[in-house]
Amino acid sequence: MKCIIVDDEPIARKGINRLIDEISQLQLLGSFNSAESASDFINKEPVDLVFLDINMPGINGIEFARNIPKHTLIIFTTAYSEYALDSYEVDAIDYLVKPIDPVKFRRAVNKAITYHSLLMEEDKKSLETVEDDYIFVKSDRKYFKVNLEEVLFIEGLKDYLIIQMEKQRIITRMTLKTMYEMLPANTFFRINKSYIVNKKHIQSFDNNDVFIKTYEIAIGNSYRDEFFNDFMNKQKG
Repeated sequence: MKCIIVDDEPIARKGINRLIDEISQLQLLGSFNSAESASDFINKEPVDLVFLDINMPGINGIEFARNIPKHTLIIFTTAYSEYALDSYEVDAIDYLVKPIDPVKFRRAVNKAITYHSLLMEEDKKSLETVEDDYIFVKSDRKYFKVNLEEVLFIEGLKDYLIIQMEKQRIITRMTLKTMYEMLPANTFFRINKSYIVNKKHIQSFDNNDVFIKTYEIAIGNSYRDEFFNDFMNKQKG
């Protein structure tokens, strides 16, 4: 599982880092001293689990937890036990009080790993087959064949996806992250938090938007550099 640490105390971050290093199933992507800096990162990089302090300057941990992707799990790590009830409001996996007991830390991580696996299995049930040029997706109790070359873009809407083709659209229960990881990277690009576009159908673009048929889709700030680098490299090749 890909994880990050969000805590304004350097000593606390180092302590959690050491505990993470002892668990092979965890991959630490970054360590942040504020919710603001973590938000910038999590909007660009998929994160499965956040070890999150609550009482921080600026945006506190509870506020931050309310605005992260639904499938990103949270384990609160705090010195204040009185916030435990608040943690239930944001469906936290666990609530660990500092100094953190390594046994309780491992127990919380095991719980997160189990729940993460269940979420991934639920997503994959909607995706029956993945081939080089087509997929089968479940919609309205049936499986539909989707030819990838016909897909204009895919829009994420909470727990659902809208697969938009020129003459048809299919709605299926799945996360955008799961779909994106299964699509060929040479054809599909995640253009912002909510959209994946088929690069073959992009007719034009400017600094802010791409244009596909009659659709105008914004380029997210966190994705802009990668998008332009991708297209410029193709032009050079």
